[in-house]
Amino acid sequence: MRVIILLAGLLALAGCDRQKAAEQQGTPAAAAPTGPQAGLDRSQAGKAAPSVTFRNPDGEETSLAEFRGKPVLVNLWATWCAPCVKELPTLDALADRPGAPQVMALSQDMGDQAKVKAFLGDKEIALEPFQDADMAMSSALGASILPTTVLYGSDGKEIWRYTGDLDWTGPEAAALLKEAR
Repeated sequence: MRVIILLAGLLALAGCDRQKAAEQQGTPAAAAPTGPQAGLDRSQAGKAAPSVTFRNPDGEETSLAEFRGKPVLVNLWATWCAPCVKELPTLDALADRPGAPQVMALSQDMGDQAKVKAFLGDKEIALEPFQDADMAMSSALGASILPTTVLYGSDGKEIWRYTGDLDWTGPEAAALLKEAR
């Protein structure tokens, strides 16, 4: 019993707030890392598309190599992601525009692909239900925020990526999409 009391006392002491050095008190954490930022990122431009596999709408394995020869806009999204769901209708509208790149909505949901297909149907979104249940694409791209959208050129190389939701039918997206080649 004494051992338990002694251990409890030591744990309580270890959890006490210790005073910081005088020169550290009151100084802002100016050098704190900020993490991924929303918006446009060109830092990966020229990088080849990852060779990871995912499921096509028929449930068969595929990869971005299948799309080489034409520009493709890959949108990483999930059914549980409110900003993702918000932008899906604009991606759907973009997919119908003449001259638009191929739009691939690549679900990062871990469940059954039929649930992703049903979700899109319920929302009246005509985009095909590609799925990456292992989140291999998110990992390969280092994408920690959904939605993340990446534009690949017809050569299979990244042009830019956009983190966060965007109106893909708006003027900002139109200017970005002019870079598809």
